[in-house]
Amino acid sequence: MTSPEHQSPDPEPMNAAGSATPQYQDRIYRSPAGLVGGVLLLALIGWLGVDAVFAGEGRTPWLALAAMLFLVPLVVAYTLRPAVYVNDDRLRVRNPFRVIVLPWGRVASLRSGFTNEVFAESGAKYQLWALPVSLRARSKANRQEARAAARAALGDGGGRGGRGGRGAVGPAEGPRRHESDRAMGEMRELHERRQGAETAQGEVTVRWAYGIAAPAAAGAVLLAVLLAVG
Repeated sequence: MTSPEHQSPDPEPMNAAGSATPQYQDRIYRSPAGLVGGVLLLALIGWLGVDAVFAGEGRTPWLALAAMLFLVPLVVAYTLRPAVYVNDDRLRVRNPFRVIVLPWGRVASLRSGFTNEVFAESGAKYQLWALPVSLRARSKANRQEARAAARAALGDGGGRGGRGGRGAVGPAEGPRRHESDRAMGEMRELHERRQGAETAQGEVTVRWAYGIAAPAAAGAVLLAVLLAVG
């Protein structure tokens, strides 16, 4: 559910024009919960699938192979693959089936609602799959912020002696926002600073992940054929 950020080399670094620029290192935002869930699902599919292939009879091994060919790419696409790569020049969004590169100069806004999204100047909207929204964590942070504001008001209004001073300590800590909300805030600040930079200009590019979609489609067709002739 969280999506912390860390420094790591970008495996597919690109500049605003889409050319390779290996000198950059990107800040990467991912979902640890998605990674853990994906690994567990792949382990479960592998265990059941391998058992069916070697111990099954009749069409069972073929059905198991087709199901694995269909399910494994989907699990990878929706759990292990999503990531957001950020540097001073551009935002690269790696979603389940597409990679979108948006130079900061082409980003109109970053918005958070039920999902986190980036809007291009053309009006196109792209969801940030790697940054899932936690409404529960957001509500908790809002409550903490309200309590901190109330403590600050009491500290300012009744600041006599030591008690007023102690009352003002609480707000300094600030509310603990969910990781995805904090990541969106950091990206908005970077967008405001860099949207006018010369190196942050260029065109928005969208590239489909055929290496994920093709095996899943082949597995779906094979599974459908096996079930139809059954």
